[in-house]
Amino acid sequence: MPSLFTKIINGEIPSYKVAEDDNFYAFLDINPNAKGHTLCVPKKEVDKIFDLDEDTYLKLMSFSRKVAVALEKTVVCERVGVAVVGLEVPHVHVHLIPLNEMKEMTFQHKVNMSPSDFEVLAKQIQSNM
Repeated sequence: MPSLFTKIINGEIPSYKVAEDDNFYAFLDINPNAKGHTLCVPKKEVDKIFDLDEDTYLKLMSFSRKVAVALEKTVVCERVGVAVVGLEVPHVHVHLIPLNEMKEMTFQHKVNMSPSDFEVLAKQIQSNM
């Protein structure tokens, strides 16, 4: 059965897409720790990050870096934090979280955004890619 992220990549579930190439997809987290919280995922469905082949792993990190640079140009923050947890969805995903305070990395601090806020932000990040 396809993962939630595979369904997002395939367009079966809507998302606020930030970036995409042949192998990877980035979209805004709909339950964000901070404004701009973005997920970068490989299109190939693999459960654990260290189960990726080395080439895909390195390319995922490169793709995530490009998204993080655009994110930092878009959202006012001290830095963009990175986390790979992977317990919620059995599909590799890299969290990119604009940080101003440590609590934004705890996954217990959430911010509310409207659908129009997500749409505008996704377009702003896309324009900085």
